[in-house]
Amino acid sequence: MIRTGLMAMALGAALITTAHAESKASLVKRGDYLVNTIMTCGNCHSPKGPKGDIPGKHFSGGLTWDEPPFKVTAPNITQDKETGIGKWSDADIKKLLRQGIKPNGTPIATVMPTGFYDIITERDLNAIVAYLRTLKPIKNKVPDPVYKMPQVRQIFPGAEKPYTEAMFKDHVKHGFYLATIGHCMECHTPMVKGQHPWDKMGAGGFEFPGPWGVSVSRNITSSKTKGIGSWTKAQIKRAITTGVDKDGHHLKPPMGFGYYAHLKSSDVDDIIAWLRTVPAQE
Repeated sequence: MIRTGLMAMALGAALITTAHAESKASLVKRGDYLVNTIMTCGNCHSPKGPKGDIPGKHFSGGLTWDEPPFKVTAPNITQDKETGIGKWSDADIKKLLRQGIKPNGTPIATVMPTGFYDIITERDLNAIVAYLRTLKPIKNKVPDPVYKMPQVRQIFPGAEKPYTEAMFKDHVKHGFYLATIGHCMECHTPMVKGQHPWDKMGAGGFEFPGPWGVSVSRNITSSKTKGIGSWTKAQIKRAITTGVDKDGHHLKPPMGFGYYAHLKSSDVDDIIAWLRTVPAQE
């Protein structure tokens, strides 16, 4: 009886350990998908050359913005303990994503779209952290941020609290969720003194200087003359996933089509379903 009981206990412990490992692996896989597709984290946090990310330097610090509110460089988010986030706790990472506050208590520059991340489900937040923990340490010190005025965090309308997994069953709501954590409207809405006027949501006009020259985000509202209201679903899908617009023109970075190319087709369909609901801006 004792031997049988010990065997049962050992089997139970093994099953728990296996389940935990599977759960962690599942979280890392989900985090990998989110970070490297819709959230396009490497789009800002990886060093860039004329042709895109510099190989071997992914997530070690990237684009620089010199705007009226700040001059900042996207920081190193690898697991390097000196120049990255290797010393941060899971709670530290979640606090930055949820509240825009660094471990030292300093608000992060508003160009980091934390105001879009309150909507992230608890599971997805855990998945993002789990994936970030797998990034190899790369030593790369980026310049310290210069804040020219107080950083006031904006929460994207509709993203005030975490979604639940059950809400994903609604295709438009799921599309809104993906477009929000992908902070599409951060780039496609003008910025005035570090703040987005949400009454101009999706109107475009935000300038992005970089190795590619200067890109200007376009109007992605349902306007049929200025936006994408007259585009077919296939044309929108092509622009998102291949960087080729309705007229066959190639889009410039930092439009993240290289990341979006790896999105599930059904996820792109849901994003388009939500985009169709965005009020026209002329």
